[in-house]
Amino acid sequence: MVGPEIERLIQLLARLPGLGPRSARRAALHLVEKRETLLEPLARALAGVADTVRTCPVCGNFDSVEPCSICADPGRDPALLCVVEDVGSLWAMERTGAFRGRYHVLGGLLSALDGIGPDDLGIAALRRRAVDGAVGEIILATPATVEGQTTAHYIADSLAGSGVAVTGLAHGVPVGGELDYLDDGTISAALKARRTF
Repeated sequence: MVGPEIERLIQLLARLPGLGPRSARRAALHLVEKRETLLEPLARALAGVADTVRTCPVCGNFDSVEPCSICADPGRDPALLCVVEDVGSLWAMERTGAFRGRYHVLGGLLSALDGIGPDDLGIAALRRRAVDGAVGEIILATPATVEGQTTAHYIADSLAGSGVAVTGLAHGVPVGGELDYLDDGTISAALKARRTF
């Protein structure tokens, strides 16, 4: 029905998160129809990213400079280290503008079912960063899933005795959330993490 070049484009687009085969086909059609204004600039941008963007050797973020702009920012507090699952989580934290420390990207979460153990993640590098003397607090910002909490507990246990404070993000009622719409686990977590007004 389509040429091999377009079929290859559709197959590659279908690998992106949130795009299935039908959505990928529609996206490919749109790209080809808007060749000059969309397809060609996108191709140049992708080539530029492939040529210049690297993984930061310090934290694991993506950037075109080494170390990344976050690690190199003198306005960041080197005593605060936020541990996240992946770069997407780092970007989510950065969107808030609320955190002015540095990061450590694990590159995944512990998962016995998927065969992902401590050696497959950046936990050893995190331990090295924790004991270098500059870090005073490690904030575990892993997801509130079984894998996320297992990873957080493993990290906390492995850092015991290091002299670094290990904290975690609060879980519970979201801002603007109504109790009637929340699941039981969220309400339970909110009750356990209650604080004085």
